[in-house]
Amino acid sequence: MPLPIPSPRTVLFRLHWALGLTAGFVLALMGLTGALMSYEEAITAFANRDRTRVEAGDRVPLAPSALAARIDAQAGGRRANILTLSEDPQASVFVRFARDPETRERPPSIYADPYDGAVLGPVRLEAAFKTVEDLHRWLLIPGGSKGWGRTITGACTLALIVFLATGLYLRWPKVHRWRIWLKPSLSRPGRPRWWSLHAVAGTWLTPVYLIIALTGLTWSYPSVKDGATWLLAGTPERAKPARPAGSRAAPPLPEAGSGPALDRAWAAFRAGEGREAGLAILTLPGGDAKVIRIRWLPQGVDAPSARNEARYDATTGALLATEHAADMPLGRRLVENILEVHRGRFFGDLFALLFGLAALAMPGFAATGLTLYILRRRAAARRRGTERTAGPVAAEAKPRRALT
Repeated sequence: MPLPIPSPRTVLFRLHWALGLTAGFVLALMGLTGALMSYEEAITAFANRDRTRVEAGDRVPLAPSALAARIDAQAGGRRANILTLSEDPQASVFVRFARDPETRERPPSIYADPYDGAVLGPVRLEAAFKTVEDLHRWLLIPGGSKGWGRTITGACTLALIVFLATGLYLRWPKVHRWRIWLKPSLSRPGRPRWWSLHAVAGTWLTPVYLIIALTGLTWSYPSVKDGATWLLAGTPERAKPARPAGSRAAPPLPEAGSGPALDRAWAAFRAGEGREAGLAILTLPGGDAKVIRIRWLPQGVDAPSARNEARYDATTGALLATEHAADMPLGRRLVENILEVHRGRFFGDLFALLFGLAALAMPGFAATGLTLYILRRRAAARRRGTERTAGPVAAEAKPRRALT
């Protein structure tokens, strides 16, 4: 006798719970770590609040070259690579060092006094969040981005898309009412209550999870990243257009020889592009670098998606090109800020909170899904037990033929 062919609904249902019992638990871990990383900046700032502030008084900030030199002198062979400078006179400087040429590891970051270059101390919790990031991206499996961990998390991200598609299909109602779709029936006892909570919460969060999954795939699969770049920003040549300096009047540079090119570029930035800057991220030139890169945010703005950029010649300090977020097409801004889209911060603080709560809810989906699986197995076992006991009873209950 041939085995019955399962219906498409049955196949998708089994696929849904099979992935839930495997990829679901990895996604729960990724959700917890992702929610924690969403507020890394705020948590780190609170933990380092005594090192992020300095006494300004009447002191004058050091020029970038002198500041970097004093920091390097205290760094034990490490070389400052990125300086984050603020217009706030009481803000310290956030310093990142260049990667080790052999291990390619980046040394711990520090805070420094912008007025005398004194090192105020390392960034607390930086190492802890680096571990959380590695756990989120490749589960701390040896090999890092080139090991099996990245393959596993990438596959689980694909599984999240399958969860969304199969989940919507399985709960598709015969009669469409908004209450069925969007309001959980918590008054129903047992398994229906858990199913309603699982399904309705998943429906509410489907758009958020879809954005998280699609952006997450760009780190797991280079082809997805290339495709997203082509779709949103066009060809690679068009992906990073830069406005030549000649298209905008640039302030005159200090006289040649009046200081290092880094200081001349910084002076030109402060007199021109940086007049409205509240925060500037200065990438120091090193080795054979030909460009000094300054990314900046306007005063009163902390959204990374509003970040602008100016590039200067590393030899002369002359302005080469500028990029302003307001001038970029939406697709280009999405590509440039894919991490902020992934975290929800691209859309504003309210959406960032929603994305963080959605990531935090992933363990809840794993828990409710496991509960539904266990309750279903128990119900099936009870039915089989009832059928086994009902068989003999039914046979004994049949009337016997009278003997003649």
